[in-house]
Amino acid sequence: MDNLNFDEFNSMFDFYSTFPTEESCIAYLEYKRWPNGVVSPYDPTSKVYCRGDGKYRCKNTGKNFNVRIGTIFEETKLPLRKWFLAIYLLCNHKKAISSLQLSKDITVTQKTAWYLLQKIRRTFHFVQRVKLDGEVELDETFVGGKNKNRHWNKKFKKCQGRSFKDKVPVMGMLQRGGNVVCRVIRDTTVKSLTAPILRTVKRTATLFTDEWDGYRVVRKVYKSKMVNHGKGKYVDGDAHTNTIEGFWGNYCKRVINCIYNHISRKYMQRYFDEFCFRYNFRKVTNGERFSTVIAHANIRITQEQIKR
Repeated sequence: MDNLNFDEFNSMFDFYSTFPTEESCIAYLEYKRWPNGVVSPYDPTSKVYCRGDGKYRCKNTGKNFNVRIGTIFEETKLPLRKWFLAIYLLCNHKKAISSLQLSKDITVTQKTAWYLLQKIRRTFHFVQRVKLDGEVELDETFVGGKNKNRHWNKKFKKCQGRSFKDKVPVMGMLQRGGNVVCRVIRDTTVKSLTAPILRTVKRTATLFTDEWDGYRVVRKVYKSKMVNHGKGKYVDGDAHTNTIEGFWGNYCKRVINCIYNHISRKYMQRYFDEFCFRYNFRKVTNGERFSTVIAHANIRITQEQIKR
């Protein structure tokens, strides 16, 4: 497995050199999934027999299986080489990749590329299960088109500021020098903002917020500092939310406007998991990003589950 070391995997040339065949992809996936030997997905305590056709047999259940079973690759006819290339491109494109562009890059239909991307984004959710501590900035953003650009019969009245009548609110929590976590929320009330913060941020953290009243409960629970944007004050010593506002602009809004154009509320959490992944792993190598996704690919997702 020496040739499957991804620590220095930094280019498309390296990718094609490492995965020249379907067998090399299977060998890598088996190595990542079963580093201590093949384990049956039907009975982890069972002895496993290696068949001659690339499959394995679980002694206790009598069922045959391969390395795809129990992963995002299960029940798909697409070769692992195309799956791996799709993962590499999504992880390492600086500003993401659309399903239309991916369909051209790996020679599949746009519909197939869309399902591939949605399955890969589901792995990002499990990567983002982190607790934030230290100095944590809190802020919300709103996703949706500008009201002035809508057709006259689709315009909304009184939808300025933090209105969510025509937009989807997203809560962001960013640890300075660390990770960011985003949650799509129903609205920006105290109830909607408090719960994700308490679940994600450790009580030992110091919070930095603007003057929004929705943070009044967490200000009592945590040590906190505030800047009053309403009065034109954006920095007060170390109190500011500039870092997370930069994240909204550079890692989210720009990608939505330039690459995805439109994201429905139904799937929005998956896209923000992708944005968080790209930010949190911005300082590692291309190979490490790729390897992280493969390590979290042990979840079975059907097409019906993707549509929910």
